[in-house]
Amino acid sequence: MKIVLATSNLDKVKEIKEFLKGYEIYALSEVVKPFEIIEDGSTFQANALIKSKAVFAKLKEQGLDSEFISLSDDSGISVDALGGEPGIYSARYFDLDENGKVCGKNANDANNRAKLISKLKALNLKSSPAHYTACIAISSKFGDYTTHGFMYGEAIDEERGTNGFGYDALFIPDGFTKTLGELDNETKLKISHRSKGLELANFVLKSLKKNFKLSSFSPLLARSKRSSTRGFCSLPFKISSTFL
Repeated sequence: MKIVLATSNLDKVKEIKEFLKGYEIYALSEVVKPFEIIEDGSTFQANALIKSKAVFAKLKEQGLDSEFISLSDDSGISVDALGGEPGIYSARYFDLDENGKVCGKNANDANNRAKLISKLKALNLKSSPAHYTACIAISSKFGDYTTHGFMYGEAIDEERGTNGFGYDALFIPDGFTKTLGELDNETKLKISHRSKGLELANFVLKSLKKNFKLSSFSPLLARSKRSSTRGFCSLPFKISSTFL
């Protein structure tokens, strides 16, 4: 069984490969010709499934559906003081207008962070409770599966640290005094929302590798020992986005 990652984000590719060692993993461009995927879902789960299903459809067109599965990630940060923004628009936050519509394609990590900082400052806040969500979606000849991972902490109004990507320099996980941008990669890999989602996804991958259909299993719920990280796994017939 080979895995194609349904993302062009090289930082995500690197992080996923580091966690899922032992699998034969390919970047999207190595197997499928580039094509546009419109992420118009209203949840992380919906967007993750849109991506994994689209890539698996391409694999099927090429006759690779018995050899490959597709795996996607949709993730973002939700800040309490901003009503949950940026949420599913985390990667496109700079382009999000006041009416909640994405206008243009100018967003990048730097201007996304700058917008979040300016929003906090406009409220005279130095920080706000926040959390990260990661939904991992897997599409295969047996069906579609999703897992979720969460990381709780606070978003701050200044950048600290240069490690990581996205909003890492603005997020302090519960139980830490440093931002993700200041933490080393090994520590981040242990506590991140994506790692928790991938930890559960690994259960799905192992089962698929043995050609098991997970529809015969009961929904798996998993909770980390750390209060700042939680996750759950959903099966094809029962997909839930309820927070634990």
